[in-house]
Amino acid sequence: MAGNDDRWILERTHDDLANDVSIIASEFLGGFQKILEIDRPAVSIFGSARVGEDTATYREARRTGRLFAETGFAVVTGGGPGVMEAANRGCQEAGGLSVGFNIALPHEQGLNPYCDVEMTFKHFYARKTMFVKAAEGFVIFPGGFGTLDELFESLTLIQTGKVLDFPVVLIGTEHWRDLLDWIRDEVLSDELISPEDVELLHVTDDPAEAVRLIVEGYEHRTGAASPVRPGKADAE
Repeated sequence: MAGNDDRWILERTHDDLANDVSIIASEFLGGFQKILEIDRPAVSIFGSARVGEDTATYREARRTGRLFAETGFAVVTGGGPGVMEAANRGCQEAGGLSVGFNIALPHEQGLNPYCDVEMTFKHFYARKTMFVKAAEGFVIFPGGFGTLDELFESLTLIQTGKVLDFPVVLIGTEHWRDLLDWIRDEVLSDELISPEDVELLHVTDDPAEAVRLIVEGYEHRTGAASPVRPGKADAE
């Protein structure tokens, strides 16, 4: 059944391990080939698939995608509806490069129509690697378990030194307040993390501030100025 490939592999007990590994490896290869099509720095944007076009969250995600495109960044999302669609849409409308790494699920999400580069994955772990591989940072809007999974995985990768100079920006101070209070009051106070770990997260209500933080992280890591959106220099 479509969308159950991970479960199928995890539950199998027969000896065809080489075939299982080759299936997963082919998705990694396909994903890396798609990343080669991204000809500029990129940001990965996450958030709920369930927010509608008439919500403030959708409007802010669309604006964020547009601002990144105007700064010369590609926008990478999970390729589905809601926040993902909004960010891809804003990026494409501004003439940027819009990327969707979708996932095949039994009951959810088809690819949204605003992706210039796209791939649909069967395996979450291959797909999640592409979000990090492609991006200079994460911008995270309100979302459910999948969004939280991406948030904490990114923090783990930074904390353990697997990725460096990788900003993580949360959009929506009111939405994230209780979670951040719990991290400080419970996790930090019990010394389960270090004080500097808390500083890995940036929180804002302003998409322009999120763009600034990601771009500054890129400039710090590479020593290069933010790219100019293709065609913008000619227009000027």
